[in-house]
Amino acid sequence: MTYNRSNLLKCIEEGFRSAPVTLLLGPRQCGKTTLARHFETRPNTHWFDLQNYLDRSRLEDNPMGTLGPLRGWVVLDEIQTLPVVFPLLRVLADRPDLPARFLLLGSASPHLIRHSSETLAGRNYRIEMSGFTGSEVGISEQSRLWLRGGFPRSFVASDDAGSLKWRRDFISDFLQRDLPAIAELRLNPAHLRRLLLLLASHHGQAVNASAIARDLGVDFKTVQRYLDVLEGAYLLRILPPFSTNIAKRVRKTPKLYLRDTGLLHALLGLETTQQVDTSGRMGFSWEGFCLEHLIADAGLRGEDCFHYTVQSGAELDLVTTVRGAVTGFEFKHGAVPKITPSMRVAADDLALRRVYLVYPGPDSYPMEPDGRFQALAWKDIPTVAARP
Repeated sequence: MTYNRSNLLKCIEEGFRSAPVTLLLGPRQCGKTTLARHFETRPNTHWFDLQNYLDRSRLEDNPMGTLGPLRGWVVLDEIQTLPVVFPLLRVLADRPDLPARFLLLGSASPHLIRHSSETLAGRNYRIEMSGFTGSEVGISEQSRLWLRGGFPRSFVASDDAGSLKWRRDFISDFLQRDLPAIAELRLNPAHLRRLLLLLASHHGQAVNASAIARDLGVDFKTVQRYLDVLEGAYLLRILPPFSTNIAKRVRKTPKLYLRDTGLLHALLGLETTQQVDTSGRMGFSWEGFCLEHLIADAGLRGEDCFHYTVQSGAELDLVTTVRGAVTGFEFKHGAVPKITPSMRVAADDLALRRVYLVYPGPDSYPMEPDGRFQALAWKDIPTVAARP
């Protein structure tokens, strides 16, 4: 079955119109290449797969002679494996007549790729994608998407066992081969696997690198480097605390989330929807699931997302800006969401006009006459930016 990813295709089209270089970034196996193939039939389209020996050799041996004469559209797949190309792309992007525009597909964020942020600053249109989202697969697939995650091959597997095998193989391949190549560092696969298991067990909680280092038996700097690499490879989301000038002791430790719940469940050994529903980690899993789909489907900026927690107990899972207003979100996996005292205190602390309680039910509705607290059905996440 083919799923509609038209919003991403529109973003790529906008990138082509707006900038000489379009960056399409996301984790390995999330569908970047498949998406870019939609543009392969355009006249004067040139494709370079940097994991293909011949394509890579041409660019390593004579990059200017290979890319300089091209006209039209140039696609460079797995660009993070050849960062030396970025200074040349700056030169090609600055040509006054723009004879070629570039689409770069990458599995690592710019801060993880040496030189990319500096050389392409002001010359690129950046798009971040994930695996499938709720708006792409439909609301009827909520349970399957939550269990299996959004990686296309995991999601479309013929059964849950096949999906689980794909995810376990992905984790092993990623730790052994992909992550060291992305990071350009010598990483210890055993430490990384233990780190992933530790992150899975603390998914959705505030954890600092020093505590992780003690649990792993390594130094703080090693853990911080591993966390940076996992975040840069789009597998980990680090949600910092919301800072504001209030007279309360705000917890300053970030929350850590594995961005794909399918990988989370594979690491936790949760093989079926029933096992997820009865797990002690179910609430945290639902929280991360909603967080990622809110960022993707509501068009939020990940760097503008925070959590709010004070030592007295007041908290909100997510604080971000929606249509210019600071807005709070809580993620509750229950048939009827309820407003807790800690939510009210947090909303008052931050003077929030709106707090949404995201839940798996069918209807969105105001929970109080003034509309300050609203239940938001998971299926209505894409409508957040349009709500009054």
